[in-house]
Amino acid sequence: MPATRSNGPPVLEDLSDLSPLIAATTQWLTGAYPAAGGALASVLCEMQARQAVTAAAWLRYPTPVDAALVGMAGPGGSARLDWITGADGGGAADPETYAWRTWVDEVVASWAACLLTDPELAGRAVAALAGAGAAGTPVEFRRLIAPDDTDRTAAALLRHPDLLAPVAALHRAQLRDLLERGSALAA
Repeated sequence: MPATRSNGPPVLEDLSDLSPLIAATTQWLTGAYPAAGGALASVLCEMQARQAVTAAAWLRYPTPVDAALVGMAGPGGSARLDWITGADGGGAADPETYAWRTWVDEVVASWAACLLTDPELAGRAVAALAGAGAAGTPVEFRRLIAPDDTDRTAAALLRHPDLLAPVAALHRAQLRDLLERGSALAA
């Protein structure tokens, strides 16, 4: 799986190795901070969460080696996130129902929460990815960096800074440091 380098950190062109992590972390975020409204709102909320999680995952695991390592070792799961949001222990007795939670990445969820609640930070993150030659372009992250009123209404909980503060605070300093120094954080 080739990586691209262009005045920045190498970034995956193929996210297939990160897709279970992205899917699980997106599912966790949209479960913890659900959409406000019907089916369209749920889709718009999920799209925003997925864009934030994708950007965070690309920043967190910028090389094929990083992606392979997290694929082998696993990202750690949602236990601490569940505890912070008050969802710990819910349904843990049924491992098949909650097996996806083992693929939730706490750092990626925290960074995604930062991106969802801080437009300036989201813009910097997407610019860093674009400058590094990421497969995604800023246009692919439009719902993250330039949500319209419908997006904001659909993801009112997902983008609420006070509600996401405990999750965002976990690894915000690490994300800011990464974006300030302009290099990729090794997994």
